[in-house]
Amino acid sequence: MSGKAIGISMNYGFSGTYARTPDDIVTSRQLKEGSAPVPFGAALMANSDNTYSPVDSTFTPSKFGGVALRIVKQAVSYSEQNATAYQPLDLVSALNRGAVVVNCNHGTPTAGGDVYIRIKENSAIVGGVVGGFEAEADGENTVKVPNCQWTNGYVDANGVAEITILTRANA
Repeated sequence: MSGKAIGISMNYGFSGTYARTPDDIVTSRQLKEGSAPVPFGAALMANSDNTYSPVDSTFTPSKFGGVALRIVKQAVSYSEQNATAYQPLDLVSALNRGAVVVNCNHGTPTAGGDVYIRIKENSAIVGGVVGGFEAEADGENTVKVPNCQWTNGYVDANGVAEITILTRANA
């Protein structure tokens, strides 16, 4: 019987998890009433009424509110124990500065490379998720976030990578 290798590198973990903690700034705001649920690791829009919203087609870099952090939260449905998300009127913990683990839905990150957020669907980009992070521009369907960069060029087998939010914005 030949030996088996389980793997050669560890996964980065789950989207929305802190990556490095010494320089983190986290704020909490309510998720706007009537909003769609926001999964952990998704980009957030900061609203003028002191709430967060999921990213949509009106998103601009000046509205970037951070990344929805993974916190201790119970599932809202018995049949979907792994699908936890912030629900409307929940208090959302958002990373405003620091490093966080997110899904890279399109492109290959490079250390210090540009970070894009998808604001519109594109059927040609299979993994593209509105509010998700990407390493490659897709015209008017994505927006570059100038105060973010890919921390390194590593992506695990689950498409998880690390971004660094360099400066606090809209918190």
